[in-house]
Amino acid sequence: MLALDVLAVLSAACWVVLALGRNLFWLPRPRLPRPGPEPPPGRWPALAVVVPARDEAALLPTTLPTLLHQDYPGRAVVVVVDDGSTDGTAEVARQLAAPPPPPDREPQDKERLACVVVRTGDRPAGWAGKVWALAEGAAQVPWATWLLFTDADIQHPPGSLRALVGLGESRGLDQVSVMARLEATGWSGRLLVPAFVYFFAMLYPFRTVTGRSVRRAAAAGGCLLVRRARLEAAGGLASVAGAVIDDVGLAKALARAGGRLWLGYDRGIRSVRPYPRLADLWAMVRRSAYAQLRWSPAALAGTVLAMALVFLVAPVAVVVGLLLPDTPAAVAGGLAWVIATLTFLPLVLEEGVAWPWALGLPLAALLYLGMTLDSARQHRRGGPQWKGRALPGPAAPQRPPHAANDRPGR
Repeated sequence: MLALDVLAVLSAACWVVLALGRNLFWLPRPRLPRPGPEPPPGRWPALAVVVPARDEAALLPTTLPTLLHQDYPGRAVVVVVDDGSTDGTAEVARQLAAPPPPPDREPQDKERLACVVVRTGDRPAGWAGKVWALAEGAAQVPWATWLLFTDADIQHPPGSLRALVGLGESRGLDQVSVMARLEATGWSGRLLVPAFVYFFAMLYPFRTVTGRSVRRAAAAGGCLLVRRARLEAAGGLASVAGAVIDDVGLAKALARAGGRLWLGYDRGIRSVRPYPRLADLWAMVRRSAYAQLRWSPAALAGTVLAMALVFLVAPVAVVVGLLLPDTPAAVAGGLAWVIATLTFLPLVLEEGVAWPWALGLPLAALLYLGMTLDSARQHRRGGPQWKGRALPGPAAPQRPPHAANDRPGR
């Protein structure tokens, strides 16, 4: 069993390096300051919130009001972009956007933000649907200093816009992005949702997303605030027109243009999209997993070997080592599993999941490995789809966006 002993020792060594030598990626830090630094009175920059929505009629009544009732002190508008929906998304958004009639004896709510609902025009070849919707929405508000791209399933707590823009202004940032807290329901959600954040942070340690390093640049697309001037210097959204993983791609484009980035956590900014079944999470991950590897068979093979060594060897070594017995394998495998569990625990608790689920990281890794392999298989069979629409491949053509709708007045 010398081979197993060696693999178990290597796995334990990998975990020591990961736990201590990767900027403590496993801690949910940094956090969005609340209350955060704010510009002087009367100096709040203009802000536009762009919400791409494709078949989101069921979620908008829960999420859109949390944006409309923000107390942002400067000029601000919410732009909901209906991206070819078939479930009445635009109609629901317009109903929610319509200001309520003033009550008989009470003043009308003055903190309610203006809201515009537009539909996307014809999508150019090579553009991913979400990126095109963002481009169409941004074209409606040329006056905005800041653009907040936020998904239709994201719920924002009071003061969210002030905190995001305040941080960006006070630190001279060009990107402020927050990893939204995800819904973790059912056994698959409790196991896989914290693991999704964990693996993302392992790839892009949040503490390192602070400067202008393109290699370390990253963002979370559910809540992504960008300074418009820097976005235009980076080539606009056309720079990531065909990107399946558009958030990280946009962050790298901003970094190449000299932008200063920030990526962190906030428990109040949360997704309300449910993932009640394993199949729902599987489909979500499968659409972009192979794109993360740049559609490379060599990278896929390397990922399989690396994940097997880091995540799967430890439990196998513990079980086999106890049954044979093989003390070196059991001890080394046990050490690796303990370190993995302890580093996974903070993000498990961050997502509101009970601590025993942290023991399941090897199983979560095995399932994510299956999703990645399935993503590669789907790509070979014609490419991924999302909500009934094919996603661009690795060599998709691009062309600049145009404003397909009339721009609202200032």
